[in-house]
Amino acid sequence: MTNAAIPSAGLTPGDPKPGLTAAELAARRTRIPVLNVYVDDISMDDLVEVRQGAIATLHVDMIVKLQRDRSFYDVWPTFEIVTCDSQFLYFALKLMRRGVQMRVSGSDYFPAFYRRYADDPSMTVFLCGAAPGIAETARAKINAKVGREMVVGTAAPSFDMAPGSAEEDELVRQIDESGATALLVALGAGRQEKWIAANRHRLPKVQLFLPLGGTIDYEAAAVKRPPAWITNVGLEWFWRLVREPKRRWRRYLVEEPKVIPYLVRDALGSYRNPFAG
Repeated sequence: MTNAAIPSAGLTPGDPKPGLTAAELAARRTRIPVLNVYVDDISMDDLVEVRQGAIATLHVDMIVKLQRDRSFYDVWPTFEIVTCDSQFLYFALKLMRRGVQMRVSGSDYFPAFYRRYADDPSMTVFLCGAAPGIAETARAKINAKVGREMVVGTAAPSFDMAPGSAEEDELVRQIDESGATALLVALGAGRQEKWIAANRHRLPKVQLFLPLGGTIDYEAAAVKRPPAWITNVGLEWFWRLVREPKRRWRRYLVEEPKVIPYLVRDALGSYRNPFAG
């Protein structure tokens, strides 16, 4: 992968139009390479108009996993749009002179998404993930906000749900029978993207696939979001670490700092994709 942005045609005022697919929007944006993957230079206003396809939101934890998890790396191209979901990554790309116009996080995108389609009965959602009962709480809160039954189903699969298992088959059946046209999957970075890639073909009624991590917890108010200013200065990781040190210390103090030497090598032109060749 080269270190130059991949140009594409710009959007004209008024675009994108309702019914736009993720692939159509991606074709009109600038794609920014970073390490062995990429992000799309896209705004929130553009993104919420997408009704079809698969959208991923790239953050530091995912970048580190994409350096060592070949199966995760292999499914990455199946996501037609990838946003920059990290203030650290946003700043790093600017320093590397590959800046994107804004950070578009999953937790910001999803409320904008359901507000955008609040009055569109053709857009319905299934929430898959979080601890038992959390998705149902999120469902009630979201439906109250939009004033209709937009979220039509929920499920809380077990952490060890195996591919091809009876549990997975039952989950696919529940999603399909709900009639949902959008599916939010919150199973953890890497796992949720791989699950969508493996099961997308089994869900013909679903038009929009959204692997959005902790978004269900936020919508249920099971986890408190930091103040906007903390996120904007790149300290959301510190907020989470202070609030949940036993759960978060390894991710933020051991795993995620590994991204720094990777990005330095990328900026200097000496990074090598571990899965190339």
